[in-house]
Amino acid sequence: MGMITRVRGRLRSLHTLPKLEPEERDEKIAETVCLLSVLFLLPYCSRGHAPLLLSLGGWCVASYSLLVLPVLISANYKYPVKWLRQLMVKLIDLLKRYSGPAWTFICRVYAPLDKCERVFMKMSNISNLTTQLVFFMICDKVLLCSFGGTNCPQRKITGLYSLMFYNVIAYCTSYIKELIEKEDWSVTVRMTQHSNLKHVAMSATKIVLEWTKAITFIITVTFMLLVFGLEQGLQHYQPTAFYTFVTWTYYMCTEKVFVDLFLPLLLCLKLKSLEALEPLYAPVFLRYYTVALAAILVSLLTFYGQVRFTFIAFYLTVYLRAKDMVLDCLKKLRAEQAVLGQFRYATMEEIVNWDDVCAVCLSTMERARVTPCQHLFHANCLRQCLNTSPNCPICKREYTFVH
Repeated sequence: MGMITRVRGRLRSLHTLPKLEPEERDEKIAETVCLLSVLFLLPYCSRGHAPLLLSLGGWCVASYSLLVLPVLISANYKYPVKWLRQLMVKLIDLLKRYSGPAWTFICRVYAPLDKCERVFMKMSNISNLTTQLVFFMICDKVLLCSFGGTNCPQRKITGLYSLMFYNVIAYCTSYIKELIEKEDWSVTVRMTQHSNLKHVAMSATKIVLEWTKAITFIITVTFMLLVFGLEQGLQHYQPTAFYTFVTWTYYMCTEKVFVDLFLPLLLCLKLKSLEALEPLYAPVFLRYYTVALAAILVSLLTFYGQVRFTFIAFYLTVYLRAKDMVLDCLKKLRAEQAVLGQFRYATMEEIVNWDDVCAVCLSTMERARVTPCQHLFHANCLRQCLNTSPNCPICKREYTFVH
């Protein structure tokens, strides 16, 4: 009540503001904005485990945040409190003074953990399985338990069932892909590449392995058909359509079988803006999607008081995957883009005057790069030429760039 009385007093005093000096008037407006900001942020606070606003549901939190927070941020930016402005200036000065030594100390302390993270990310099978499991647990808590009520322990195992079911689909897909791409159907194994002698032990091992794969595939498919045909579902397996879409797309973007299938799909689209860099863009697109999706769900998870699990989920599904993307696939993509970025895009008039034909592949050009010696090439053709020689393929001059 005391705070509300103060806010009312500030609002009544606004009628007398024009009589004040401009600086004093702005300061009073800033103090009023600060008090109103505190008042509007009170619904996020509570003595219990869940704030008052969050008990109304996730959609209420999102709507209130989208309406109130932008207004508060813009108002405080336009009318900052004087002492708060001075405090920010001092904090910035302190950061500039001690940022260098502090960063060096943090890097030294973080170095052992960084090595462990790199080793963990190199073990792709273990890291993918771990992130998938944690992500599915996030989906259980946010997409099922949160929207379906907090008391739903029977739904917490839905993620494990979903992950197991998706692994079965991935196994079937990989086996079918292996059969399609298989070239050698013989059951014997030769001693050497150009020898007709058969290795009996290896041939028997190959036969047993192939039959084991086939029988496992048949049993798996038969079991799936029986489950769907008899409609004998699991007792506590109740995924929604949105839950299935989110988890399935995330699984496809992290499982090797489906990741390998994404590149041919991207090549079929023939997007000219990618400039034949699809092998480098494909993993970046997948990582961006998985990191963004995990970040959204983790941010929603923070509203439900599970601090430890939120930290673990953010570390595994967002931070480590983003770090892996930056150090691996995004680094390679930026290196290629930096090489091509030295060559400007050709205009349509230049392409027409060049007879629309690339001098390397002899095919038509709709997009092209121009060399310093005024020759036009496809971006991919230019990249291939740069891998073998730093000189122009036509005039044999070395590229010189004027910065």
